[in-house]
Amino acid sequence: MASLRPEGTFMPNTLERLKKLFVSHFDYDIEQLEPATKLEDLRLDSLDLTEFMFDIETEFKIRIPDQEFRVKTIQEMVDAVDRFVLKQNTGSSHQH
Repeated sequence: MASLRPEGTFMPNTLERLKKLFVSHFDYDIEQLEPATKLEDLRLDSLDLTEFMFDIETEFKIRIPDQEFRVKTIQEMVDAVDRFVLKQNTGSSHQH
């Protein structure tokens, strides 16, 4: 699915934004980061992931409940972030 880019503007998708975070936080080559890449193959431990979660929360302006962020691949991370963004952006406008 291609996104339309109005005159020189580009809103990077979640995968691209996460790749940039990975590169800046862990100093990986962007070519290493594919949707199917397993986090264990990147040699990330739980402390690395916890610290990275804070970067994700800041970048996407979301809150990630620790117990709900159980991901094994970059694609699972993308799906989780998209889910949190959608839930928190739509949930904030509804009153119960």
